[in-house]
Amino acid sequence: MRLYLASTSPARLALLRQIGIEPVIVPSQVDEEAAVERAVAAGGPVTAEEMVLLLAEAKAEAVVGALPDGEPIDGFILGGDSAFELDGVAYGKPHRPEVARERWLAQRGRTGVLHSGHWLIDHRGGRRNGAAGRADRAELSFADDISEAEIDAYIATGEPLEVAGAFTIDGVAAPFIRTITGAPSAVIGLSLPVLRDLLNEVGVSWTSLRSGAAL
Repeated sequence: MRLYLASTSPARLALLRQIGIEPVIVPSQVDEEAAVERAVAAGGPVTAEEMVLLLAEAKAEAVVGALPDGEPIDGFILGGDSAFELDGVAYGKPHRPEVARERWLAQRGRTGVLHSGHWLIDHRGGRRNGAAGRADRAELSFADDISEAEIDAYIATGEPLEVAGAFTIDGVAAPFIRTITGAPSAVIGLSLPVLRDLLNEVGVSWTSLRSGAAL
C-alpha cells in the first residue's frame, strides 16, 4: 500500500517518516492564490478552515492520474495545507523578512489558531474510488516577553519565511511557544490523528502504509 504526498513540504515528509511511512513525493504545482480567489468569486469569503481544506483538495486533485514518468498512481493521494489565524485573519507563509517581523510583533503574547487541512483520495488499483477531507486545528500561545532582538535573530535564521504563521514548533521558534492545545503534528503541517481517521473510514489501517508492512 503506497501513500503519494502531493506536497514538497519537508515538515510533512518528516512527520510521515517519523511513523514509518515513506511516501512517494508528487509536487502538485497548484497556484494557491488563484484557487482561493476562484472560491471567493464563486461563493464569497472563506474561513481559514475552509481555505486550508479547499487548498488541500486542490493539491491532491492536481496529481490524480499518473506520475511524471508515466507510472500509474496505485494507492492513496494526500494533499495538505496550513494557515495561522489571528484575530480572524488567516496568514500563510510570509516569504519576506519584513512581513515575518510584522507578524511576530503582532502575535507575541497572543493566542492564535493553526488550521491544517487534509484531502485523501483513494486511488487504489490505479483508479479513483472516492475521496474525503477534514481540517484540524490547534491553539498556540506565544510568550509575551519576546524582545525585538530575539525576533530579528529568529528571522535571520530564515526559518519563518516559508512556513504558515512564520513559526515552527519543531525548530528554532520552539522556545517562544508557551502552550499548545490540540495535535502537535497538526501545527507542524499534517495532523497524524486526522490521517488515521480518514484511512479508517475506508477500512485501511495506517500501519499498512508503513515501509515493510505486510499487505
